[in-house]
Amino acid sequence: MNTLIYTKKILIFGCGNTLFGNDGFGPEVIKRLNAEYSISEDVLALDAGTGVRDFIFDLLLAEKKPAVLWIIDAITVEKKNEGDVFEINLSDFPKKKKSDFSLHQSPSSNLLDQLMESGVQVKILGMHTPSIPNEISPGLSPAAQKAIKKACDWIVHEINNIKQTTMGQSHDFHTGLPKKPEVLTKHQILD
Repeated sequence: MNTLIYTKKILIFGCGNTLFGNDGFGPEVIKRLNAEYSISEDVLALDAGTGVRDFIFDLLLAEKKPAVLWIIDAITVEKKNEGDVFEINLSDFPKKKKSDFSLHQSPSSNLLDQLMESGVQVKILGMHTPSIPNEISPGLSPAAQKAIKKACDWIVHEINNIKQTTMGQSHDFHTGLPKKPEVLTKHQILD
């Protein structure tokens, strides 16, 4: 288990399995964030893969919790196009996906809800995918590949906003300094 999750104020978990098409979106976003963006010392971007339940359960039991947890995942929702990147409220999270964050022994117990009740701000960034393959099929679709940059820019923008408003800072935190030019605003991403 990665012990850094107990020391960071902001956690970003990329969820999914890279062997099943667009389900690998979350891990690919984390890979890009860590490779091409400068992330401040109090932020951890982690490929949680299919083990996100374990990380969240450990956070629930931990004495020291992060201020914010971002979950990045491929999600199937209505009225979206493949590759659309959007923030979704936990209450609107599809029930089928919510089971990814529940204990097998206690399906009605949602770990993300419990984490929020413990004072952690939980945010979910989704990328619409029409489906996840049932058989091994590595690699993202072209639309999902394009969405990686949008998701990275969105996360960086949101982290800077969180740090400026909740942590009393008003300068650039190096979190939002991409090694490559142009970070889009939230409104540009939505267009």
